[in-house]
Amino acid sequence: MSNEYRKDPDAIARLNPAQFAVTQESATEPAFRNEFWDNHEAGLYVDIVSGEPLFTSTQKFDSGCGWPSFTTPIEPANVVEKRDATHGMVRTEVRSTHGDSHLGHVFNDGPIAEGGLRYCINSASLRFIQVADMEKEGYGEYLKLFSTEEAK
Repeated sequence: MSNEYRKDPDAIARLNPAQFAVTQESATEPAFRNEFWDNHEAGLYVDIVSGEPLFTSTQKFDSGCGWPSFTTPIEPANVVEKRDATHGMVRTEVRSTHGDSHLGHVFNDGPIAEGGLRYCINSASLRFIQVADMEKEGYGEYLKLFSTEEAK
């Protein structure tokens, strides 16, 4: 995996309908009926289109909202925030920088001790890489973020 992340047409062509709707059309998947809302495995979450690293399991918490929630991006430069005035409210949309995938929204109701933010992210925009697979998938530089026990 190179660090040249981009919006990959081949990756877009491989998306299932839900992944396409979320990442390319800014849809929202159903709460509590998505792949990672209750995933407790150690690993890295990357953009399903570009592969750019977004979040780790160490930043994930159970917010009770039904979508994966994270306190902060692993690489802030890989996440862009945009004003979203759809659906009769003003929110802050979160998109991947290089893949331009719609990820979800960020809210200011996260754990105070962790900065107070909640990145509410659609599972359909993510690919999860278990700690054991990070090195072979080209994300070995992030292994230092996990405890020795998690990295086994």
